[in-house]
Amino acid sequence: MLPPRLTCKLPLLAALVLLPLTAAHAAAATYRYDTVHSQILFSIDHNGYSRPFGRLHIASGWLRLDTDDWSSAATELDIDLASLDMGDAAWNSAVGKPDFLDSGRARYAHFTSTSAERKDDQHGVLHGQLTLRGVTRPLSLPFTLNRVAKTIYGLHTVAGFSATATLDRTDFGITANAGSIGRSVSVWLELEAIRDDAAQTDPIKTDPSKKEQP
Repeated sequence: MLPPRLTCKLPLLAALVLLPLTAAHAAAATYRYDTVHSQILFSIDHNGYSRPFGRLHIASGWLRLDTDDWSSAATELDIDLASLDMGDAAWNSAVGKPDFLDSGRARYAHFTSTSAERKDDQHGVLHGQLTLRGVTRPLSLPFTLNRVAKTIYGLHTVAGFSATATLDRTDFGITANAGSIGRSVSVWLELEAIRDDAAQTDPIKTDPSKKEQP
């Protein structure tokens, strides 16, 4: 049997032992993506003449980040394929058709992270799954954490990232015009997320491709 004095101190000792774990967990903050300042650019070969660019917008998403422990980072985001901008209305319409993005049937592409690894103070790799046109494939995103800070007026805390990826369009069933359009798609993501303790962090339960069309 423990002495009475030590018995009284056990709850305090237990609290002191658990405190670092509690503090570490509390350090993870949640963010919602700023859909105005977040964009996705992509480029693909056109007959060897050039690599035209297109732009897409993020419709919604959340991020969980502990700046001291990137291993706990997680994110989900929806990409609005109907926001496609190739710089020409007819071109936008053509790329949105079933042979390509098929945005009328599956308007939203969806990315869910599975793990994150830190390379140094600013660089890491986010691993996850991308669903496009109803097809899900693994995707790794090398990224740079640009900055986490209050805005100039102190209204919000913002986390900013730059990331890149390379996709093979045929992995997602996009095989049309093989003789004139390249297979490899270069992707750049410029992302800002606003700290929001009420941001959605549960797995998205609905299939983004089934969302109501406007």
